[in-house]
Amino acid sequence: MTIHKTAIIEDGADINANVEIGPYCIVGKNVKLGEGVKLHPHVVIDGITHIGQNTEIFPFASIGSAPQDLKYKGEKSRVIIGKNNVIREYTTINTGTLLGNMETVVGDNCLFMIGSHIAHDCIVGNNVILANNATLGGHVVLGDNVIIGGLAAVHQHVRIGKFAIIGGVSAVVNDVAPFASVAGDRARIIGINVVGMRRNNFSKESISAIRDVFKEIFYNQDKSFNERIEFAKNSFKEKESQDVIMFLESNQKRSVCMPNHQNGIDE
Repeated sequence: MTIHKTAIIEDGADINANVEIGPYCIVGKNVKLGEGVKLHPHVVIDGITHIGQNTEIFPFASIGSAPQDLKYKGEKSRVIIGKNNVIREYTTINTGTLLGNMETVVGDNCLFMIGSHIAHDCIVGNNVILANNATLGGHVVLGDNVIIGGLAAVHQHVRIGKFAIIGGVSAVVNDVAPFASVAGDRARIIGINVVGMRRNNFSKESISAIRDVFKEIFYNQDKSFNERIEFAKNSFKEKESQDVIMFLESNQKRSVCMPNHQNGIDE
C-alpha cells in the first residue's frame, strides 16, 4: 500500500493492501477500495462507495458525492463501481436516491473521459465509453459496449441499448435501441453501429440480421410502429434481432428514438 502523506483517509475506510493513493486525495469513512486501485492526486471519494479492483482514477474526479437532486434528503445510498475502469480528470459520479435504486452502478472495463458525468441512480454496463464532457441525467440505463460522444447529453430515465453509439454534441431525449447509431439535436437514428459490431467480432450474418430488423421496424411506414414490432417478432428469430425487439417491448418511461424518414438507413 502506498498512501501519500498529504492524503486524508477517514477512519473506517476499507483500503486493500495493494492500493496507491496520491497527494491530497480524500477518502471517506464508508469507502471501499479494491486491490490494485490507483488514485492520482486530488481525487475525492465520499459516501458509501465501492471501487472495484484495478480501477484508476485521475485528478479532480469526485466519486460518491450527494446527487444534484433537490429531492435527496441524505438517505444512505451507494455508488458501486466495478473493476478495470479508467475514470479521467473531473469526472463526477453521484450516489443514488430513495426514488431510484438507492445506488448508482457502473460495470467493468469502462472509460470515462475528462469531465464526464454520471448522475444519481444510473446503471452503466460493461465496456462503456463516455467521451469528454458526456453527461448522463438521473436514472439513465446504458447497456454493455455503449459509446457516447463528447459533449453529448442524455435525458433522465433514458435507456440506451447495448452496442449503441451516440454522436458527439447530441441531445438524447428518447430511448435508443440496441445497435443503433444516433446523432443530432434531439437525436435521431442515422443507422446501425456497424463499426462497433465488427470490432467486437459480430459475424456478417448477425450484422445483416440487425440491419434487416431495423429496416422493418424503423423504416417501413406501411404499418404502425407496434404492428412493425409484432411483425418483426414473428419474422426475425436471430438472437440479435430478438434483442432489439425485447428492448422495444420492455417497460419504458421515454418514447423511442426514431430516424428521419427522409433519409435511408446509413451504415
